[in-house]
Amino acid sequence: EPRSPCCCLAWTLLIAAINSLLFLLNLLLMFVIFTIVLLPTIVVVYFGFQCHSQVLHSSARYCKSVLDDNSSSALIILGFVIMSPLLVVAMAIYCSLARRLQLLVCFQPYSLALYKGGRWCCARGCHTPLRAWV
Repeated sequence: EPRSPCCCLAWTLLIAAINSLLFLLNLLLMFVIFTIVLLPTIVVVYFGFQCHSQVLHSSARYCKSVLDDNSSSALIILGFVIMSPLLVVAMAIYCSLARRLQLLVCFQPYSLALYKGGRWCCARGCHTPLRAWV
């Protein structure tokens, strides 16, 4: 049976808030995973750019004694080369974790706001089988 307009608006706002919260949780999880996995690339590229004379040319001791322009360029190139496989690893970790935690199943349809008697279906509370194909 359809809900009243005020009740429909309240349920719509509640469902939108829950979906937004789940979206932010997924975004935070993705940010943390990508930051941790891509940390070697970030560090290598940072030191490469920091010590190159054409970019920042830091006066740090390791820039003067260990890294010259050629080695700084090599670090920059190495950082960008190892970024591609690390992106694939980070995405695989995120997808595996999101599937294991069933985070993408928790998004609620807005049809719950329109009609009474709809069931909340999140992760283990839903009795329908989870399939990745249609």
